[in-house]
Amino acid sequence: MKISVEGFSFFHLLQQEMIDVFGYLESLKYRYRVDAAGLWNGYFVDRSEEICKLREVDYIRKIKLALAERSMTVPSLAIDGAHIWDPNPEKRELLYQNALAHLDVAEYLGAQTVRIDTGGFGSTDMTEEQFDYTTKRFQELAQRAYDGGYRIGPENHSGPSRMPKWMVKLAQAVDHPGYGFLLHMGRWDSDVDAGDSLIAPWVHHVHLDPKFVHPHQIEERMQLLFNHGYDGYWGIEYYAQAAPYAEIESYVSAVKAAYLKQIGVIIR
Repeated sequence: MKISVEGFSFFHLLQQEMIDVFGYLESLKYRYRVDAAGLWNGYFVDRSEEICKLREVDYIRKIKLALAERSMTVPSLAIDGAHIWDPNPEKRELLYQNALAHLDVAEYLGAQTVRIDTGGFGSTDMTEEQFDYTTKRFQELAQRAYDGGYRIGPENHSGPSRMPKWMVKLAQAVDHPGYGFLLHMGRWDSDVDAGDSLIAPWVHHVHLDPKFVHPHQIEERMQLLFNHGYDGYWGIEYYAQAAPYAEIESYVSAVKAAYLKQIGVIIR
């Protein structure tokens, strides 16, 4: 099944130093019976740095080995601290260099898609300068992704990326086969009912979250993207806090059941 569990789901445990990237992979493989990890760079960066500097190369090698030992794929790598736009030109350049360093990691780990945010977090609008810069950077990064056999693009995470009108306009402007969109279903600040459908032609990975898609809604929301020809992974990003392992397990089961129904398997 094309189902993954996203690394941010365990952020609460990570904060408490009760899990690391290796425990995360072990849980996916042997607790949730999932063979795909939606990696998040929060597991292998120094978060004391403003733009999340990568840890030592040897640590990244260990992650690759851990994936190989478990025969796991990486349908998505979500990168924080490497977004496209910042009003400070010097900060923009630092973010850009950090993005390039993270793409080296994404390619090394075999990520099928990469999420880098648009930036501009203080507003839901984009200036002309911001939009033009963001478009050109994504065109450049999309070409690198295309050459490497993966796709790259933003998520409706914060700021203008949570406005469907901007994300559709950006996708049309970038206009590149290496570009895609990580859709966190239902997480929009406008056009909430239509946002998922509007961006559907560019979706290359999905986040399902019970905050926006309740278990009884999963099958219907899957059908929406299947109708647009979506054939990617369904990533469960559930920031569970009360009982993380059990809460995530319940939602994984609901997603698996909905997925099997959608692809025509009779559950007996």
